Amino acid sequence: MTARDEDVGKAGAHRGAAAKGLTTAKGERRRAELAEAAAAIVREEGPGALTHRAVAARAGASLSATTYYFTGLDDLLTAAGQALVAAWVEHARAVAAQAAQDLRGAGAPADQAARLLASAVLPPGDDDAVRAHYEHLLGAGRVPALARAIAAGRGELDAVVAQVVRLAGADVSPALVVAVVDGAVVTALTEQRPVRPGAAALLAQVLPGGS
Repeated sequence: MTARDEDVGKAGAHRGAAAKGLTTAKGERRRAELAEAAAAIVREEGPGALTHRAVAARAGASLSATTYYFTGLDDLLTAAGQALVAAWVEHARAVAAQAAQDLRGAGAPADQAARLLASAVLPPGDDDAVRAHYEHLLGAGRVPALARAIAAGRGELDAVVAQVVRLAGADVSPALVVAVVDGAVVTALTEQRPVRPGAAALLAQVLPGGS
């Protein structure tokens, strides 16, 4: 093989590798789109509504695309759970970023810290959105693949909540924060009370300086 032939071969190999990388990137994006569609179905209709056909219709994809990227329904449920947790964590990070800007390391009174922490744990939206979020979390517990995916990602949420705790100058564990908010949400929803004020008020009672 001449030097020129070797150079041509290397160039061809490089183009092939680049093309393969592009295909992989496109494939990853397509898979992520399908996972987001699956998560939206679970969030809006519950895990029982999740099928390959429903995901394909939601994503504007062919049915063969879902069966290509996901080996079965459990695989699709796992991806949906991962996407749900990712969206939850992203929202919590946005709250943490806002808290860092607002507090600038100065800490916060118990009531303000409680509002920040409740916002980090709760999903965005009104009380109906919170109700749907919790209803689908409970529904996920009956679907092993979905429950495992949510449990696996829960540590990421706890890490962001811990960050907001530090920014607020509080001294409580993320697990306690989440548990208090969860309990407050159940009480508020079952008694038709406003969710966010109730969660913040109860959380303030367990924070230093709260009453």
